[in-house]
Amino acid sequence: MITIKSWGKLALVGLAAATLVACGGSEEKEAAKVEKKAEVINWKMVTTWPKNFPGLGTGAENLAKSINEMSNGRINVKVYAAGELVPALEVFDAVSRGTAQMGHGAAYYWKGKAPAAQFFTAVPFGFTAQEINSWIHHGGGLKLWEEIYAPFNLIPMAAGNTGVQMGGWFNKEINSLADFQGLKMRIPGLGGEVLKKVGGTPINLPGGEIFTALQSGTIDATEWVGPYNDLAFGLYKAAKYYYYPGWHEPGSTMEAIYNKEAFEALPKDLQLIVRAATRQANAEMLDEFTALNNSALQTLVNEHNVILKPFPDDVLLALKKASAETLEEVAAADPLSQKVYDSFKDFGAKVRAWHEVSERAYINARELN
Repeated sequence: MITIKSWGKLALVGLAAATLVACGGSEEKEAAKVEKKAEVINWKMVTTWPKNFPGLGTGAENLAKSINEMSNGRINVKVYAAGELVPALEVFDAVSRGTAQMGHGAAYYWKGKAPAAQFFTAVPFGFTAQEINSWIHHGGGLKLWEEIYAPFNLIPMAAGNTGVQMGGWFNKEINSLADFQGLKMRIPGLGGEVLKKVGGTPINLPGGEIFTALQSGTIDATEWVGPYNDLAFGLYKAAKYYYYPGWHEPGSTMEAIYNKEAFEALPKDLQLIVRAATRQANAEMLDEFTALNNSALQTLVNEHNVILKPFPDDVLLALKKASAETLEEVAAADPLSQKVYDSFKDFGAKVRAWHEVSERAYINARELN
């Protein structure tokens, strides 16, 4: 006969056994997690930049290094420069199909695949670096960017900014809008569409091909980035007129794109580390360009006899008018572009109103004599 006392003993024994089994199962699960965490996840990063190219190429290298170090070696990213694994302008497709787990480039290179993407590099007469970062991270821009890339199995993130660029290198002076007629210029994205509207011929070339094209006369002019990068490319050897400001790219965002399946396969903590490393790289590149552009410009002017010139005001006004018309046309041609452009305009109106009493007012005050 089993007494109540016996039932109690049996219950205690069963509870103990169940506890041991549960603990054992929990320990096994934790051990499995630790083992999984100890595995090294090897990723490839393909880029649109020449190997070790200052600013842009090294920005990609710095991002990879940050991911490696912040993950304590759990993720190992190997960087491939343009042409090493895939050509520069095939980065988007390579990451989309999983040939590489991530890429580094600029969104306007992919306007043929997704016209709305080009708004996330630079808009002529649009946002500065500070403004576009604010729109992306706090103005709804990132959500729209993710929507654009979702059909391609990609997750985009801002991964660098050049700040205001230069207007470009020309083999002749620009004295009026008529000087753009028939001009063959390397200029991608929305800036290229504006050039077309004023009579020029935009040509999209990866960075590694620009110098040869300019030197050989295949193109008459090129924009690239600014003094720091342009000096490294030796563009002063192929054209002597260097114009400013960079109306077409007032704050150009570089992107990191991640294969969606590869990113979502990461444990949550590693996903957060990748995001944090990318955000850090975004800020670091802008700091680098801001620090080094002026000394490079002085070298170009004082040592290489580059002729530094501003675009005439009437040329800038004409380009601004053409830019406004171009943006309306691009937006009207594609529902997603219209959605992005509406967000861009709405945020822009608000941030400009604030900058009138902050950034602009302060800079004007700083220059008072």
